[in-house]
Amino acid sequence: MSDINEALREMSDEGLVIDEDGRVKLTERGLKLGQEWQSLLLKREPILEVVAGLTDGSITGLVVILSAFLACLARNIAAFASVLSLSAVAITNFSSFLMGGKTEDIADLLTLKTLVDYSLSDIPDKVERDKSMRLVGQLFILLRSEIGKSNLYAAIICGTITFLAGIIPIVAYLMLPEPFDIILSLSIVCVIVGIFLVRYRSKRTKVHWRITLAETVIIIAIAVIASLVIGSM
Repeated sequence: MSDINEALREMSDEGLVIDEDGRVKLTERGLKLGQEWQSLLLKREPILEVVAGLTDGSITGLVVILSAFLACLARNIAAFASVLSLSAVAITNFSSFLMGGKTEDIADLLTLKTLVDYSLSDIPDKVERDKSMRLVGQLFILLRSEIGKSNLYAAIICGTITFLAGIIPIVAYLMLPEPFDIILSLSIVCVIVGIFLVRYRSKRTKVHWRITLAETVIIIAIAVIASLVIGSM
């Protein structure tokens, strides 16, 4: 208990907690710091998932719409091809984030545990050292479980956003008569890319939206052109 009281006293001195009649409460600074650590260790904020989902869904939807338009495909064939293509991309993103993300996060966690164990090995008192290492081991077991949940959460988010970002303009293209089909569907893609994707990236990276817009348009344009060229070969 003396170690806990000392730790609480140090956190109180740093303005992270408030001790009110034996009841410990996090301050605003403590809550913010806790959220930062949670985001770092558990990756609760789905930045990569949202960006990847919006990008892949927009590219897939744009490629499907332009391919169907240029090839003058019948509506039923275009619908089958679009659902098949978009589902494949969404499922690929889901499995990639689930397996790849979990592998990467656990590898990073093991590296962090090795560094923490090395730091704790400098404690001269063997009893305190063993106690600290057991505590760290239990902490990392808990973190490993939470990381598994976070990876599943990330995979669901990425797969869902990918499918929605692609299916909305595709449905507009398939349901509307000419020439409103191509006009509205391309407008929806522009809205998804220009407002949702660019705004989100600009907000998270603290980069001016014009720079983010130019970068995003160039990347998507290259991907779409390459897909159309390869598909026509």
